[in-house]
Amino acid sequence: MKRAFRFLNKPYPLNDDLKHNAKIILFLSIGIFAFLFAFQPIGISSFTKNEIIYLVFGLAATIFFILTLNLIVLPSMFPKFFNTNKWDIKREIFWNIWMLLSISSSALLVYSKILGEIDIQFSDVLKIILIASIPVALLITINHDRLLRSNLKSAQLLNKKLIEKKEQFQKLVHFESEYKNDEITLKPDAISVIKSADNYIEIYYERDGTLRKHIIRSTLNKAETATRECDFLIRCHRSYIVNIKRIKEIQGNSQGYKLYFDHIDFPAQVSQMYISEFKRHIE
Repeated sequence: MKRAFRFLNKPYPLNDDLKHNAKIILFLSIGIFAFLFAFQPIGISSFTKNEIIYLVFGLAATIFFILTLNLIVLPSMFPKFFNTNKWDIKREIFWNIWMLLSISSSALLVYSKILGEIDIQFSDVLKIILIASIPVALLITINHDRLLRSNLKSAQLLNKKLIEKKEQFQKLVHFESEYKNDEITLKPDAISVIKSADNYIEIYYERDGTLRKHIIRSTLNKAETATRECDFLIRCHRSYIVNIKRIKEIQGNSQGYKLYFDHIDFPAQVSQMYISEFKRHIE
């Protein structure tokens, strides 16, 4: 029993899009009017032509008014109650019950007023309630479909970004050298450190679980250009480009920071010039 009550307290998405609700109200009102006029489900075929017209228009107008009141006016007047962050399954259930009661009671009132002195049968009451349940059921279906499409669209966007991230990680980086035999192509996430060494650069990278070093005749500026699209490979010193995902430890000193990596016997430096950019990427 307690679990059931806890279930009722679970968050539930509230449809608080007033513009969308206005379109739904118009669609449902026209649909109910067409349904009543075409099928005459409450046995009004024996009524006069004027009574049928007044009744159909009256019921459609009543549904339009009650839906507008419930979906637009009340949420605008009581924003604290209709708070998306506080809306849960319990409130959604009570809200749908209230909608059904308000629509059916108003429809019954219109039904009795338009037809004047007429005995309303129990079967007529049931038919009115069933008619009132149509817009409520359609609202639940439309909102569920809208939520489903919204989540599907959101999931597609997330998948697209995830694929882009994976492609970024899998995209190969080619390091050109003045000597063609020294050139190398690597997965960017395998790189730990790129270090400048006079007219050469030393690339420390992992392959098959082993840290390796490759030396090519090039400059760190060219290496920075080659890795520009990889936001986790950043320039942190005039002599170093590092992979922030592979940093093991950061230590501070008077010149800036020292960065330590697994299986590399020297720290990479972060100079004062690059500290702000480095911290931005870490944070």
